[in-house]
Amino acid sequence: MAAPCGRGALPLALIAVSTAFLTYSALLSSRSFPPLPSAASFPTATTTALFSSSSSSRRLATGGSGGPRPFHTAVTASGSVYNTWQCRVMYHWFKEARQQARGAEMGGFTRILHSGKPDEFVDEIPTFVADPLPDGADQGYIVLNRPWAFVQWLQKADIQEEYILMAEPDHLIVKPIPNLSRDGRAAAFPFFYIEPKKYEKVLRKYFPENGGPITSIDPIGNSPVIIEKESLSRIAPTWMNISIAMKKDPEADKAFGWVLEMYAYAVASALHGVGNILHKDFMIQPPWDLEIGNSFIIHYTYGCDYDMKGKLTYGKIGEWRFDKRSYENKPPPRNLPLPPNDVPQSVVTLVKMVNEATANIPNWESYAAE
Repeated sequence: MAAPCGRGALPLALIAVSTAFLTYSALLSSRSFPPLPSAASFPTATTTALFSSSSSSRRLATGGSGGPRPFHTAVTASGSVYNTWQCRVMYHWFKEARQQARGAEMGGFTRILHSGKPDEFVDEIPTFVADPLPDGADQGYIVLNRPWAFVQWLQKADIQEEYILMAEPDHLIVKPIPNLSRDGRAAAFPFFYIEPKKYEKVLRKYFPENGGPITSIDPIGNSPVIIEKESLSRIAPTWMNISIAMKKDPEADKAFGWVLEMYAYAVASALHGVGNILHKDFMIQPPWDLEIGNSFIIHYTYGCDYDMKGKLTYGKIGEWRFDKRSYENKPPPRNLPLPPNDVPQSVVTLVKMVNEATANIPNWESYAAE
């Protein structure tokens, strides 16, 4: 069932900033942001130590590092047809993986719907309805709603698990996912195109030199990430503020483009002293990754185009293709044609998984006909 978020804004709170973050404070003071929850503050050496202490206490309470550490999977979505069909497919495979694992560490699931209103799928997919940013605040970059939605969900939802897996609608879970985080550090996938060193000059506006070396910023986005709920609750307001500040900063906006919000999360994580264990096997991204290997997730962000001999024709529409952007206004039909011979296993598996999901999701054809 949906857990609608109230339409009223969250209570306004002052942001406590230590002298080590005067550069960042000056940047924020010149901009207008959505109201923040009262927990919004930047880390100091003391608060970073508290993270470690409280994390250790929780691990001891749940049987130590060897005991199960369930995590809650959360996916943000806009409510568009494009996001919705992906969420339905993603949730199908989440349930399959959790059943295969007999629960294990895969706990609950929430679609964080930042459209501000419930849709027809709130009884199919566990859903929390969050408010979108005020009109015009996302500046045409709808991804800015993601951190704002997480702020609301973390403050208002009753989340039983002590860990969160942040995932995305275009993730297919290939096999059960264990809790990969360890010893207060989150688990994250390293993206080759997140290059903090390359953009050090821009990033120093948000991560001053006295905060540490630029290598403290990991090459990650917010997803996929498995992180302690307490740590994410502290990071999320900072992630939101930095995302909006970067979008309003012409230099940062030009440098980071469509991955701006990913850089903002990486910076916020570093500001709060939350390190990340980088797992290259966390997911694969067809068509560039050819085999499933030991990965847990298929991320189908790139289009897959091939000729009928199985040769990749990336950048040119292929004789055979699967591209999620082909279905922005209408879900894909059931029983998509499989790729030609000699197409990599990753792409074949992707299409087979989409087909299996759509064949088993109730009312898929009636939804596609709408």
